[in-house]
Amino acid sequence: MLPAVMPTYNRLDLSFTHGKGAYLYATDGRRYLDFASGIAVNSLGHCHPHLVKALKDQAEKLWHTSNLYRVPEQEKLAKRLVDSTFADTVFFGNSGAEAMECAIKVARKYQSAKGHPEKARIIAVEGAFHGRTLTTLAAAGNKKYLDGFGPVAGGFDHVPFGNMNELRNAITPETGAIIVEPVQGEGGIRPASLDYLRQLRAVADEYDLLLVFDEVQCGVGRTGKLFAHEWAGVTPDVMAVAKGIGGGFPMGACLANEKAAAAMTYGTHGSTFGGNPLAMAVGNAVMDVVSDPAFLAQVDKVARDYWVKLEKLVARNPAVFEQVRGAGLMLGLKCVLPNGDVQTAFRNEGLLIVGAAENVVRILPPLNISATEVDESIQMMETAAQKLVS
Repeated sequence: MLPAVMPTYNRLDLSFTHGKGAYLYATDGRRYLDFASGIAVNSLGHCHPHLVKALKDQAEKLWHTSNLYRVPEQEKLAKRLVDSTFADTVFFGNSGAEAMECAIKVARKYQSAKGHPEKARIIAVEGAFHGRTLTTLAAAGNKKYLDGFGPVAGGFDHVPFGNMNELRNAITPETGAIIVEPVQGEGGIRPASLDYLRQLRAVADEYDLLLVFDEVQCGVGRTGKLFAHEWAGVTPDVMAVAKGIGGGFPMGACLANEKAAAAMTYGTHGSTFGGNPLAMAVGNAVMDVVSDPAFLAQVDKVARDYWVKLEKLVARNPAVFEQVRGAGLMLGLKCVLPNGDVQTAFRNEGLLIVGAAENVVRILPPLNISATEVDESIQMMETAAQKLVS
């Protein structure tokens, strides 16, 4: 008999009663250091007081009206995102997949409005993850996730991540856009080189293609800048954002410049729940914190210190770990032993992390972690590694 909850996850027999900061407390009373952060969602940890207050205050006033009316909180957050980024306009949804669906529609509508409806194909890269809808699964092209859900949505051509020669060769008269994650998360914590991002911008300009960045996981301060592409000094035309922007509240956003979004007029897209006052209150509270240059500088400092300590951990435990990967506080350890075994060993010591492709474990702590919590995690990893080879 099927359980009441559809069994699409291989859930651990572990549940929690509450969380505080970087810690989760299990039903058996055990405390865990949460460096999974709900898969990079809890950008400011659990129950951050500023976020809690914003949500409570809004909950007592208004939850939902729909987008048939103006939503002042939505207009405020959109203006803040526009003022802080390349974008001229923002569409709010509920998830990263929705943000990516909107981005894909923007790209296709742009070319169609210019009189080139045939330019509907999009170049994407191998190892990507863009969501679980049928279209975003097709955009990623991962056979593991597509199996059994055919026919696969058309319109995507895949090239190796980081390979500009292959990407150039894939451009045809039907190509309209390029989609890339500046740092691949599910794909194994693989950051794009800054030069690769710059070359993507140049090629997009050369062929009049829209450049779409998926910053669902690597955005909102995760790399030490508000968005990861800023390190390269380039801007996309369209960007999908989610996860950390809601600090744990379901929220996604598609940001676009005027050129890309000019054709996204009345009736071209919509969302029943997207941009509702509750989500916007939390999103604005997150922005209060993460848009502060001093906060981002601290993320960068902690991340650099953490990287050094992780490299030393790898050097001390070559039978368990092979390499440190990542950018900012989106970190990974490529493992020698099966990453599932490493993940279990970490959890047994009280540390929660997330698996990824290429035998990598992801380390995605809250952005406001302290040096003490970093050191605590290193000690847990060290103990776990020693037990794995003893």
